[in-house]
Amino acid sequence: MLRVSVISPEAVLFEGDASSVVAPAFDGEVGILTGHAAMVTTLGTGTLRLGDGQSFKVEGGFLQVDENTVRVVTEKASKV
Repeated sequence: MLRVSVISPEAVLFEGDASSVVAPAFDGEVGILTGHAAMVTTLGTGTLRLGDGQSFKVEGGFLQVDENTVRVVTEKASKV
């Protein structure tokens, strides 16, 4: 399982576990599963999808992966 946080300037939209994360990076989608290498990428605009079926519309910001923890810090986000 991945420990996931989705944070916008207004609120923490999600904090919990998910089996996977698919995020709109600046140059295309990136998929994250358990055991993914550490990385940081800039986000574009699109839909952030969690493995449990939750989705968020995000615009800008970044995604960080480190030791099965995924932190999404976005400039603007809303639950889909």
